[in-house]
Amino acid sequence: MCRQDCISGAIMKFILTPELGRLAKWLRIFGFDAVYVSETNYAFLLIRALRDNRIILTRNSSFINKAKGIRLLRIKSEQLNQQLRQIFRELKLKPNPEEMFSRCVICNVVLEKVDKQYIKGMVPEYVFMTQEIFFLCPSCRRIYWSGSHWGNVSRVAESVITDTE
Repeated sequence: MCRQDCISGAIMKFILTPELGRLAKWLRIFGFDAVYVSETNYAFLLIRALRDNRIILTRNSSFINKAKGIRLLRIKSEQLNQQLRQIFRELKLKPNPEEMFSRCVICNVVLEKVDKQYIKGMVPEYVFMTQEIFFLCPSCRRIYWSGSHWGNVSRVAESVITDTE
C-alpha cells in the first residue's frame, strides 16, 4: 500500500532499492525518472527520497518500518509484469506513450535526439542505413534507435497497461 498521498505532484519520480534493478529499467522505458540505488544505505535512500521528492519502491519489508513519514510503495510480487501492474494500479498512473523510450535505461538521463550523420561509424552499418532517427544519452554516450526491440518492448508495455485498466 502507498503511504503519504502518492498521487500529489505532476511528475512522479521514484527511487528503487537494490532488489528492484530490473523494475528500474522498465520504469525508465516507460519514461519515468527512476533512480536505482545498489547499496542498502537506508539513511541515504531516505534523504534522497525527501530531497528529490521521490517515492521509494521496495520489496524489503524490514525497510518499511524505517521509512516512517516517507512516500513508499512495497512491491509485492517478484514478477516484473505484476510489479508494473501494481505500480500503475496503486499509484493511478497512465503511462504516456510519447514519453516511452525517452530515458537512458542505464543511467536514467533524458535522451537527446541527434543528427544521423553525428553517429556515423558509431552504430552498425546496417542500423545506420536502415534507421533515420537516433537518440544519444548525454551521460554514458549510449546510442538508441527504433529497432525491432522497441516493438517487442512496446508489446509488453501495452499488455501491462491494458491489464491495469
